[in-house]
Amino acid sequence: MAKKQLNEMSFLDHLEELRWLLVRSSAAVVIMATVSYFFADYIFSELIFGPTDPSFITYRFFCDASHYLGFADSICITELNFIIQNTQMEGQVNIFVWICITAGFILAFPYILWEFWKFISPALYEKERKSAKLFIFVASILFFLGVLFGYFVIVPMSVNFLATFSISSVVKNQFSIDSYVSMVKTAVIASGLYFELPIIIYFLTKLGLVGPSFLRKYRKWSIVIILIIAAIVTPPDVVSQITVAVPMFIIYEGCIWISAIVEKNKKKDEQTS
Repeated sequence: MAKKQLNEMSFLDHLEELRWLLVRSSAAVVIMATVSYFFADYIFSELIFGPTDPSFITYRFFCDASHYLGFADSICITELNFIIQNTQMEGQVNIFVWICITAGFILAFPYILWEFWKFISPALYEKERKSAKLFIFVASILFFLGVLFGYFVIVPMSVNFLATFSISSVVKNQFSIDSYVSMVKTAVIASGLYFELPIIIYFLTKLGLVGPSFLRKYRKWSIVIILIIAAIVTPPDVVSQITVAVPMFIIYEGCIWISAIVEKNKKKDEQTS
């Protein structure tokens, strides 16, 4: 049979499978978090607090771009005038644990995808189940690209904007470590998951919940939302806003294209069946 009969498993059996999926995925995250523990010094010194240094690669890139475009030093960053402080007794311990868990989740993401694929594969056609490796590879690449985009674009742009924004010279920026790390985690994970949007749209289209016409209908709203996000997380200059907005536009347009292909293939299968 092309499709596995879903009624072979009861509702409780599906819940049991889901439970073990979560258990195995959590175990993978814990294992990767443990591995991250041994690289904690590098993770904190070079990665987490890297965007607080004016010589960070993103800042250098925008400065070079500023010179190339004839803007002189208009978007060059020479100083980030703020300090990060710990205000709770257990603050640094909590941050240490959660960063290791976050790193564990990022590293274990391909395995989590594999577990997810095994869970939904009984509801798929045989030819779709054979594309498991391609699904894991593409979804993992998209996630890691999103993580890199969040870290090298969203985080430094946010740090620069928030560190330089001031309502009065009386107020000095002294950010709590919890606030700073939370911003970094949110930007990185959210970007990684946003880059998974094509995969999500693929499955939603397969289920008939979303179609290209729906995505085209709300394209204008998506553009507005993307521009708002770009305006919030970037300094008030065109170069930074375009850098953030364009990849998000491309992802959304890619979703429309993928949805159209899936819908076309569904119609062909219905006609030949």
